Amino acid sequence: MLTPPSTARAFARGSRRELRRVASLLRTETVGGLVLVAAAVVALIWANSPWASSYASLRDTTLGWESLHLSLTVGQWASDGLLAIFFFLVGLELKHEFVAGDLRSPATAIVPVAAAFGGVLVPAMLYLALNAGGHGQRGWAIPAATDIAFALAVLAIISSHLPQALRTFLLTLAVVDDLIAIVIIAVAYTSQIHFGALAGALVPIGIFAFLVQRWPTFFSGRRWTLVVILLPLGLAAWALVHASGIHATIAGVVLGMAVPVLRTRQEDSLRRPLAETLEHLLRPISAGIVVPIFALFSAGVTVGSLSGLGKSLTDPVTLGIIAGLVLGKPLGIVATSFLVTRFRHVSLDESVAWPDIVGVGVLAGIGFTVSLLVSELSFPTVDPAHDHAKVGVLIASLLASLLAALVLGLRNRRYKLYEQANPED
Repeated sequence: MLTPPSTARAFARGSRRELRRVASLLRTETVGGLVLVAAAVVALIWANSPWASSYASLRDTTLGWESLHLSLTVGQWASDGLLAIFFFLVGLELKHEFVAGDLRSPATAIVPVAAAFGGVLVPAMLYLALNAGGHGQRGWAIPAATDIAFALAVLAIISSHLPQALRTFLLTLAVVDDLIAIVIIAVAYTSQIHFGALAGALVPIGIFAFLVQRWPTFFSGRRWTLVVILLPLGLAAWALVHASGIHATIAGVVLGMAVPVLRTRQEDSLRRPLAETLEHLLRPISAGIVVPIFALFSAGVTVGSLSGLGKSLTDPVTLGIIAGLVLGKPLGIVATSFLVTRFRHVSLDESVAWPDIVGVGVLAGIGFTVSLLVSELSFPTVDPAHDHAKVGVLIASLLASLLAALVLGLRNRRYKLYEQANPED
């Protein structure tokens, strides 16, 4: 007698190992998200205070070596340099999800992957609808990204009784979202490529990949080698990618994806995998230092007065970003998830309801870090759209946070009451 195939489940809880990893990320990213918000608030206050000139002077101070194409402002060092560490961790996360995480199974991956694409496409379409044929259409990718640190921080604050599956779904969704954003940055925001420098970058990248693949235990067990051997290779790759015209953070992604995430030999079972070692070392640096410093020099938008804020809010660029993040993100994520579960015969996990997915979709409208980066790539500093785009990102992220707190807060209260009424479940 033939047994019918089991139905795939969307938003499932995930393995025990995956749940531990998500819980660990939540702890780190929650603190990092709070520091990120604090840095953004300081930047806004500083940029609109009587000492605003000192903020602009520090941000625009040039440091580096012109002969190496590394004469950058402090703000550029933060976005092009320090943020490469953030994107290195994104590369590690992508590698882990596709090799050892929930995305390794097509049945498990199809819903969050499709939801991520829907969460990119719909915001971009809404933005273009408001900026079609206008000066601001170059910023179409600004509302496409989700800030995982900020979103996880909000979720952790309000999710004492929400299903664990929602945390896993948000993390998986954000990882795929980051991958799409990386491709967009590499393709849409690269105007000229210097192939000599790009070919040169392949040398340190290739050596880095060979070393970490061939002797992962050696590097994992001797942390001094990370500084003496791997760090110089990473810096060389970053500098050459920057000189090639491709945004330098792409080097961080490529290097991160070159690191093995699994143990390759049985005798290495007592040692931590190299990817885990690097993440353990770099995650606190990224969440607590790198991203907040980027926010400090990126979020300092000069509003001036209420009339200045009002002018920003009449710009189609600002309106397009707000519409894309606050409306387009949840619409794209929820609609795509619904269509995939319906037509691919994927059932919703019993611990999750559709209002929960709506809440996560709203939460994904927090587009802080990568959206600010894309804003800087879309418009030059002298263009008013540069500041207007950042105003849009800040307002949209605030609105998405408040709306998500409302929706998920109500859902959290419902789950809490249910647990109190059914203590044995």
